[in-house]
Amino acid sequence: MNSSRRQIMQLGAGAAVASLATSAGLLPTLAHAADAPGWNVPLFEAKSFAEVAKIWGGTPTESTDVSIIGPDIAENGAVVPVGVKSGAVGVTMLAVVVEKNPTVLAATFNMTDAAVPNVATRVKMAQTSNVYAVAKAGDKLLFSKKEIKVTLGGCGG
Repeated sequence: MNSSRRQIMQLGAGAAVASLATSAGLLPTLAHAADAPGWNVPLFEAKSFAEVAKIWGGTPTESTDVSIIGPDIAENGAVVPVGVKSGAVGVTMLAVVVEKNPTVLAATFNMTDAAVPNVATRVKMAQTSNVYAVAKAGDKLLFSKKEIKVTLGGCGG
């Protein structure tokens, strides 16, 4: 009789803790990024840099005011370090676009024009590809590109 009472008390305490954790938002919930405000589904369905630029509403112009930092050869396409910086005035967005990825838009960083436009991230690359660094300054889309080779073990091209 005591053991069944003890089990009931333990179950009740566990349910109370779970209820409190759920109401406090401490338990994981399903992510619904596509429903999030500001989520732009066509950007992530775009298949080329030209399509992404068209959605952003600008004509991309190659510029020395934007630079991309990344390896010439990536030993592991699953983790490729990439940086984007810009010297242009009034930059409100930086982005990384990987030309031959299934989803070409790899990252966007929104900022105020008072921020220093310099970001770094890691992207996944399916294969050797041109990688574009994009800066949006006013109604201008400025970019630079670099080919990054993805090899198995970093040997050859």
